[in-house]
Amino acid sequence: MRRETRAPRADWRERVEALGFDFHTLDGPYWVEDACYRFDVAEIDRIEAAGNELHRLCLEAVAHVVKHGDYAPLGLDDRAATLVERSWRAQEAALYGRMDLAYDGRGEPKLLEYNADTPTSLFEASVVQWYWLEETAAGGDQFNSLHESLLERWRALLPANAKVHFTGCLESREDEATVDYLRDTCAQAGFETTTLDVSEIGWRERRFVDLDDRPIAHAFKLYPWEWMMAEPFSEHLATAPTRWIEPAWKQVLSNKSLLPLLWRLFPGHPNLLAASHDPRDIAGPVVAKPRHGREGEGVFIAEQGLSFAEPGLVYQAYAPLYRSAAGHALLGAWVVGDETVGLGIREDDDAVTRNTSRFVPHCFD
Repeated sequence: MRRETRAPRADWRERVEALGFDFHTLDGPYWVEDACYRFDVAEIDRIEAAGNELHRLCLEAVAHVVKHGDYAPLGLDDRAATLVERSWRAQEAALYGRMDLAYDGRGEPKLLEYNADTPTSLFEASVVQWYWLEETAAGGDQFNSLHESLLERWRALLPANAKVHFTGCLESREDEATVDYLRDTCAQAGFETTTLDVSEIGWRERRFVDLDDRPIAHAFKLYPWEWMMAEPFSEHLATAPTRWIEPAWKQVLSNKSLLPLLWRLFPGHPNLLAASHDPRDIAGPVVAKPRHGREGEGVFIAEQGLSFAEPGLVYQAYAPLYRSAAGHALLGAWVVGDETVGLGIREDDDAVTRNTSRFVPHCFD
């Protein structure tokens, strides 16, 4: 694993914008055109195997929670527990997720968190970096079968002739791009689709409906379950026939309290880091994370450890990211269905990855 400097395409802005990637520059550069990360086959195999193994452990964790009613450590109330149990026992299938890993080419990749409910940077990982590889002659291959896997997954998830509503907070350009891309893959898979903002979802005759009063039978939501549970319409979630993607059991996985649960169930696993709700359980430097924080919000590193616990925080042993002169690199292993099928890399000057962190393409030999 190494970071390489490369010559940018002279017209790269026009090329990525032609793909629909018009947020390549936000408060600063978001898309990195003059560098890439290069791996060898063994490293890619290790990342893929770690993603598959971690996803398997996560599913075992959900089964454990449902079997034992172990919701309190996850901060899930009775309403959330009811939805988790119903969706899990109904075997509602999931679409996708992104595991954030610490890995520097040596040892085993370590799970930092599982973005299992509303992961973004999908379009960049699936489409934009693939065209970069094709057009730059960077050589080698790319760990990226995301697009094909999504098409196959939609066909496995949905009944024939299903209509899918796509929703989220569409005023965010990044969220809108993710929703648009997933809607496009669903349409390519052969299904009728439409988009509406989450604020436009209505309720009529015991059903969620769209602006035309059409029932919402299947809905992909780029909107976190904990926000869903705080909405006025949450009182209808347990009775409405709408099938949500991602399913409600993802509340167990999209919750950083999953990390102490995994460590308790699988202590010492080579792909896990020690984690607890009490930092005194962890020797050495710790990383503190809000249970539902996103994009690095509220995350801080305590290099000397901590002698007290704060409510609502999860603590994890510190694992350094790959470091180069350009900054710290976080690996995002993409899961579609139950298989790890792609890789996206975010880079930041700081050790904490945020929504301003840069996206860097990759390849392998």
